[in-house]
Amino acid sequence: MADEFRTTEVGDRYAQALFDLALETGRLDAVRADLTSLKAAWLDSADLRRLATSPVIAADDQVKGLTAIAAKARFEKTTANFLGLLAQNGRARDLPAVIAGFQARYARHAGIVAAEVVSAQPLDAKQLAAIEAALNKSLGKAPELTTRVDPALLGGLKIKVGSKLFDASLKTKLDQMKFALKRA
Repeated sequence: MADEFRTTEVGDRYAQALFDLALETGRLDAVRADLTSLKAAWLDSADLRRLATSPVIAADDQVKGLTAIAAKARFEKTTANFLGLLAQNGRARDLPAVIAGFQARYARHAGIVAAEVVSAQPLDAKQLAAIEAALNKSLGKAPELTTRVDPALLGGLKIKVGSKLFDASLKTKLDQMKFALKRA
């Protein structure tokens, strides 16, 4: 599901508009925090995903639903208004792409290197510190880590930095072995 958070042309245009507005109004960090919360909610809530992506839910109902969520979560007014506009324009389904585009713009603006670490089991603080130190050494910058657990990996890690994916998962290694055995 985290693979949904890729930029698209439409999502990128909306992300640019939101970023420019947040920067202009001095609410960049608040909007970023709202979108981070919204991304977590998107990943956790099938109801939110259904609200935004279902073709049978009218745009007016999507506006009401997304603005209610924004009000309940106490989102910044800029974020709440933007969510309403996105739904009103029939683009609520593009929310993951907008979030990805905004996060990429924020990272470039702030000089942040974002890295997503996916593991089969939750990582402890010592493991995260070791990963962060290794990435810091290879990137020359301290990365901002986000973690996610995916039991389908079986073991190992996947680390995504920008468009680069470092895949050291057991599942991938087993798939590679299976493919090699089929070719032999």
